[in-house]
Amino acid sequence: MTEITCQLVVIGAGPGGYVCAIRAGQLGLDTVLVERGKLGGSCLNVGCIPSKAMIHVAEEFEKLVDAASGKTPFGLSAAQPALDFKQAIAWKDGIVHRLNNGVAALLRKAKVKIVQGHARFRDGKTIVVETETGPKTIKAETVVIATGSAPVELPLLPFGGNVISSTGALSLTEVPKSFVVVGGGYIGLELGTAFAKLGSKVCVVEAQDSILPLYDAELTAPITGRLAALGVEVLSGARALGPTARGDGLRVETADGRERSLPADKILVTVGRQPVTAELGLEQLVLDMDDQFIRIGQRCETSMRGIYAIGDVTGEPMLAHRAMAQGEMVAEIAAGLPRAWDERCIPAICFTDPEIVSVGLSPNEARQRGLNIKVGQFPFVANGRAMTRHGEPGFVRVVARADNQRVIGMQAVGQGVSELSAAFGLAIEMGSVLQDVAGTIHAHPTLGEAIQEAAFRALGHAIHI
Repeated sequence: MTEITCQLVVIGAGPGGYVCAIRAGQLGLDTVLVERGKLGGSCLNVGCIPSKAMIHVAEEFEKLVDAASGKTPFGLSAAQPALDFKQAIAWKDGIVHRLNNGVAALLRKAKVKIVQGHARFRDGKTIVVETETGPKTIKAETVVIATGSAPVELPLLPFGGNVISSTGALSLTEVPKSFVVVGGGYIGLELGTAFAKLGSKVCVVEAQDSILPLYDAELTAPITGRLAALGVEVLSGARALGPTARGDGLRVETADGRERSLPADKILVTVGRQPVTAELGLEQLVLDMDDQFIRIGQRCETSMRGIYAIGDVTGEPMLAHRAMAQGEMVAEIAAGLPRAWDERCIPAICFTDPEIVSVGLSPNEARQRGLNIKVGQFPFVANGRAMTRHGEPGFVRVVARADNQRVIGMQAVGQGVSELSAAFGLAIEMGSVLQDVAGTIHAHPTLGEAIQEAAFRALGHAIHI
């Protein structure tokens, strides 16, 4: 059996794992990265990147459909549009392939050794990797667990046949005529909206009283309206019961207690994600757990010295950028640098139509913490750039403490607002007060002006509304 000795071993090459390995290599640590699948993990290969590619295809196709039907208000027209879905999938796969190669190049540049195979702990300092050429033993001073998460499977709707996960949805070879989405969270709505634009008849089944239950009604109202305009049926307060007897649809119990059968060529189940820890050999360790997730401290340390955990395997929020930030930090800690997890906010984005971005505390969350707040909200109907692009509804909202004007939260809903997340995060991380935001000159005409206008409004002297 081949034996490798190193300073740091990272298990999992998703966003957190490969960033951790690259940063460790930059700092001169002898680093090994173990991955059983493709570099980049779920995010790059079957999640964030391919889903955004397909969302873009759907948006462009919808524009052609609208132009062909004369729905555009600015005089554009087009011939009958057609979609080559196989070519769209090939384009999406090409993006993923290029990014895979890019990650591999960055790891080589940082002198990180990559071991392809399934890792299993033998003890707190040793893992055994089953590779195509036989087992390899890796002994390391520091171990980082970054194995990510996978879609939750419902017992009544196991994956297979016409029941698919988000991974399966991004691997379809044709657009289904009827498409049922179980779960009205961001993954289900992003993909459901995309397939509705591509021509599917979509129905969303959500057990809770509203879609996107983690966001307040003001932010989700434009999404609800857009879904209705796309012909997407939303059944809230409904429960999936299992496939129909013929296997051609889904049985559901609606909010009024009645049973209904929904026709479905494909049933997409997006009811959450669970950590990938099976067959990792965690029983050989003594780790504190939070249910299925690994419990960590402020430095991403576990209950065992020299073992760290980052990303989805540690629980919510399951976001790639959180994992990346943790990975960079842990690499620096392993190199002896003084670091700690000191984030003030982690941006959360729904790439729905329109998009939602939320950073820091919402008004409701702030009030629940007993804070006296000021809220400034500026609608995009009063923003010149928004009107020249699409004229869709939406707004930017700023939440600040009333006592010292400190900005503690920023949210937005509208077309393209995901690109405002960096400005939101920076304002909060820098400890900005309302006067800082209001006093910053924002370029005209841009969506970003709505940030300044929202701050003006919170201060009591709105300019353009």
